[in-house]
Amino acid sequence: MEILVFKTNVEDKKHVRRLFKLFRALQGVLRWNVDLHDHDKVLRMETVAISPRAIESTLQQAGYFCKELED
Repeated sequence: MEILVFKTNVEDKKHVRRLFKLFRALQGVLRWNVDLHDHDKVLRMETVAISPRAIESTLQQAGYFCKELED
């Protein structure tokens, strides 16, 4: 299991519901959440065998900004 953290532009619960549909289709996503109160709208994910680039690409194709935050 790996924990991935991303900066996003997810603004509200409506956007979070859209992400739910996107992530449900991705194999390897175990759990995720978006901190809507954080300035960077941080997306945290628990994953298995899925790359950060795949997550970034999926969100970008759906019209969201997504950039991995590294340690």
